[in-house]
Amino acid sequence: MSVARQVVVEADGGSRGNPGPAGYGAVVIDPATGEPLAEAAEYIGVATNNVAEYRGLIAGLTAAKALFPDAGEALRVHVRMDSKLVVEQMSGRWKIKHPDMKPLAARAAAILSPSSVTYEWIPRAQNKHADRLANEAMDAGRDGRQWEASASTAALDAPSARTPGTPSPVQGPPGDQAAGAARARAALAAARGTVADALFSLAEEPAEAPLAEEQAESGGEPTDAHPAPQQPAGTPQTGWGAAPDLGAPATLVLLRHGETALTPEKRFSGSGGTDPELSPVGRGQAERAAEHFAALGTVQEIVSSPLRRCRETAAAVAARLGLDVRIDESLRETDFGAWEGLTFGEVRERYGDDLTAWLASPDTAPTGGGESFAEVAERIAAARDRLVARYAGRTVLLVTHVTPIKTFVRLALGAPPEALFRMELSAASISTVAYYGDGNASVRLLNDTSHLR
Repeated sequence: MSVARQVVVEADGGSRGNPGPAGYGAVVIDPATGEPLAEAAEYIGVATNNVAEYRGLIAGLTAAKALFPDAGEALRVHVRMDSKLVVEQMSGRWKIKHPDMKPLAARAAAILSPSSVTYEWIPRAQNKHADRLANEAMDAGRDGRQWEASASTAALDAPSARTPGTPSPVQGPPGDQAAGAARARAALAAARGTVADALFSLAEEPAEAPLAEEQAESGGEPTDAHPAPQQPAGTPQTGWGAAPDLGAPATLVLLRHGETALTPEKRFSGSGGTDPELSPVGRGQAERAAEHFAALGTVQEIVSSPLRRCRETAAAVAARLGLDVRIDESLRETDFGAWEGLTFGEVRERYGDDLTAWLASPDTAPTGGGESFAEVAERIAAARDRLVARYAGRTVLLVTHVTPIKTFVRLALGAPPEALFRMELSAASISTVAYYGDGNASVRLLNDTSHLR
């Protein structure tokens, strides 16, 4: 008869862009000592957060099985993740609707007997080891190399709860008011060895209440109704607000340039055309935007697209605020290829099939070697990450174009690519997105033109 084996798997995944460059991390832990037994991490290319999280789960379960190949049904694995979506779907409490999630969930479920695996949601702060592994993998991919276990420092960020004899507060995840589950978590933190069995009984406790925003993210829905959870103190708040301990966000104020001669004629005007200057109307719009920002007194930095219409708009604001303008090539407009300077109707007449394909897929580029919306999204996601890191806690004015602004907003909302066709952005309009330290984004303003009236 096989000797019973018990291990903990902590897993995480992330995407810098969602979708964007993605990676996962997983660690197998001895519940008696808190020591890591195995680590796994990998850069997986462009993917969503949820795909990366599932890949982390698969890697963690696979590593656990590999450690004890002869244990069979005697191997019991307790999975801890900060992804409510994965925990609820793998526990059977939420349905799996998204086509990308179904095969991944099936792969995870096939690694070990379902009766051998239990799942627990944990706050992000308690999943630091796996999170660090995932970020190491993404960093490696960014640098064109593979993650190497020998170079990893993720174990240095292991949560203090792994240290036997160090009790943690008796509290559970959002919505979990079951005293038994809370006691089990506190006992696990105090001494994994003496009360490790309590860890594996958590699946019998009442399920945590699902978070509506995670359901909407990938189409999951609960199979049972639960009351809306209260946000516990110390946990980053999602939704319309942000917890006060996250600090000041990086706030990107997105100003579309003023009008050019092409704007009122609704002609394609990207980065591959004539680079027009502001019209007299556009210069007036830039001046009114400058007056508006001077009155607010909140802008601390100005970054502009390299195209002339943006540089002229940014210069008007900078002159009023006494700031310099930094040029960022990533903020340029889409290259519309052979469609540059044409109206929508003219493009339909000359390149009808190409236009239909472009409207149907973000991966399709305009005629003549233009830039697809998918390529623009990848460029803007990278720019966003760089700008948010550089200007953490500051308010930055980005003077840019229709597609980049819509893409910033779409990515912040987690909206699909077709959302680009469902937003209106007027010349010299203002939109604002704030980015918090926990990775959450908040769209605060869209297409505001009140300063132009």
